Amino acid sequence: MYGKLYSACLYGIDGVMIQVEVDLANGLPQTSIIGLPDSSIRESVERVRAAIKNCGYTYPLQRVTVNLAPADLRKEGAAFDLAIALGILTTSGQLILPDTKRLLIIGELSLDGSLRPVTGVLSMVERAKRDGFQGVLLPLENAPEAALIGGIEIYSIRHLNDLRDSAAGVEGNSEAVVGLGATAAPVHVELERLTDGIIPAGKGGRSVNRLNEDQLEDYRDVIGQQHIKRALTIAAAGMHNIMLIGPPGTGKTMLIKRLPSILPELTEQESLETTKIFSAAGKLKQADGLLRRRPFRSPHHTISQGGLIGGGTIPKPGEVSLAHRGILFLDELPEFSRSVLEVLRQPMEDHEVTISRARAVFTYPARFMLACSMNPCPCGYYGSDHPLQRCTCSLQRISAYRSKISGPLLDRIDIQVEVPRPKEIPGASEPLSSGDMRSEVEAARDIQLKRYRNTSFRWNSELYGSALRRFAPLNPEAAKLLHATLDALGLSMRAYDRILKLSRTIADLEGGGDISTSHIAEAIQYRQLDIKTIVSDEAGSM
Repeated sequence: MYGKLYSACLYGIDGVMIQVEVDLANGLPQTSIIGLPDSSIRESVERVRAAIKNCGYTYPLQRVTVNLAPADLRKEGAAFDLAIALGILTTSGQLILPDTKRLLIIGELSLDGSLRPVTGVLSMVERAKRDGFQGVLLPLENAPEAALIGGIEIYSIRHLNDLRDSAAGVEGNSEAVVGLGATAAPVHVELERLTDGIIPAGKGGRSVNRLNEDQLEDYRDVIGQQHIKRALTIAAAGMHNIMLIGPPGTGKTMLIKRLPSILPELTEQESLETTKIFSAAGKLKQADGLLRRRPFRSPHHTISQGGLIGGGTIPKPGEVSLAHRGILFLDELPEFSRSVLEVLRQPMEDHEVTISRARAVFTYPARFMLACSMNPCPCGYYGSDHPLQRCTCSLQRISAYRSKISGPLLDRIDIQVEVPRPKEIPGASEPLSSGDMRSEVEAARDIQLKRYRNTSFRWNSELYGSALRRFAPLNPEAAKLLHATLDALGLSMRAYDRILKLSRTIADLEGGGDISTSHIAEAIQYRQLDIKTIVSDEAGSM
C-alpha cells in the first residue's frame, strides 16, 4: 500500500515543499525513513509510533518505508512528525483526509499525541501558497503565525485525537478546528478552517505590529547635542552606517538607542522578509504579527563569529541577519575581538551572508545599518575638555586600542562623528524631538522611493558603480572640493563613494536637488577619524 502527503522544511530562511511518501509492505515489522533525514527526523519513528498507539490507533505490523522527497536535499527538524503519522494512518486505512494534494501538514508530535509548535512556519506557509496549496494543517500554537499569510485556509489541532472527535462535540474546547464526520473505520476527516475567535483574519490575514511612539524613547530626552542629532537624522534618512566617538558620559549609547524612533516603518515586502528571518530563528512571538518596527539588535561584545554572522550544526541566522532592514548596534566597538569585527566586512558590502556546509549552502539576507560607539582611548578621556578628568593613556596604548578597528572596516562607516560633553543648560531651549527628526527622514525617504522606483535600490547608501554616478552627479565646484579632500586626507576610493552617498542624502533632506559644495563639505566633516588621523600624523612628524 502506498500513500503520499505534503510537508515542508526550512532551507535557510525559505520554505521548501517535501513529499512524504509512505509504503506498507509485507515483511518483518520495521520502519525506515529515507531521503537524507537528520537525527531528529530519524528519532521521529519512535515519537510517531508512541503517539499513534497512545491515541488508540494501530501501528502497522508491516515493513514501513517513509521517503522524504526530493532525496538529494538534507532535511532537518521535527516538523515532519505529523505528516509521517498521518501518512501511516491514511495508508493503513485508519484515516481518510480530504484532498491531501492541496494540504500542507506540519507539526511535532509528543508521545501522547499532542502537538508542539515548530519554527519557520511563516516561510513554509508562504511557499505553500505560492505552490498552489489551499490549506495547512498545523499545531494550534503556530496558527497565529500561519494566519499572517492571507489566501490560504488554516486548520489547527492540539492533539492527534482531535481528528477523531467531532468539532462540535469537543466539550469545553471551542477552539478545536478539526473534526470527524463519522466514528466508523475508516475515519473520514472533515477539516474546518480556523475559527475567527482565534485569529481575527479567519482565513488568514496580516495583523501587524504597528509602531507605537509611546513605547519608544524620544530624542526630546537628550539635552543639546544638535550636531549629533543632525548626523543621526542623515544616517536614518539614507540608512548610512554611523559611529559616535567620545568620552564616557556624553550620551553615545543614549543617542543611538533612540535611532528606531526616527526610522520609517517597514514596507510590506520588508516586513515579510524580516518576519521570516525571526520565524526561522525561532524568535517570533505569537502576538507580534508581521513586524513593522525596524529591528534593533545590540549583541554583547563577547559574541562569537558564529553568533554575529550565523551558523551552527543546524545553521541559524546570526545577529547581522536578525538586524536585516534595521539597526545593528555595537556598543564600545574596540571591545569586540578583531576577528569578530572583520567578519562584518563582507555582509556590509554584499548585504547577505553565505554559510557553507558539507551538504548545503545557506544564504541569509543582511542589509542593515551599522551603528556603533567607541571611546577615543582606553581610559576614555583623550582629547576631552573635562575639567577634572585627564587622559592617562600612552600613545602606544591609544594606537593599540584603535588598531582593533581596521582601516577597511572604518572605510565602510559613512559617518564618524565626535560627541562632546553636553554644555547646554536643561530648559534653556526646546530640545529637538524624535517626531521632528522623523518628519525630515520620511520626507527624504519619499524622495528616494520616487527616484529609485524603477531600480533595485531603496536607499542612497545602496548606490554603487555607475548608478552612484548617475544619481549623485557633481557640479565642477563640488567635484573639485571632493577631489582635493581625497588627496589631502589620503582617502580610499571606497571612502570617496561613501562621502558621495552621504552628500546625496544631505541634499535629499533639503528637498532632493543637486549636490552642492555645501553638501560635500558637510559630508566631509563627518569623517572625523580620517581627519584626526591625518592631523595626528602631521603632528607626530614635526
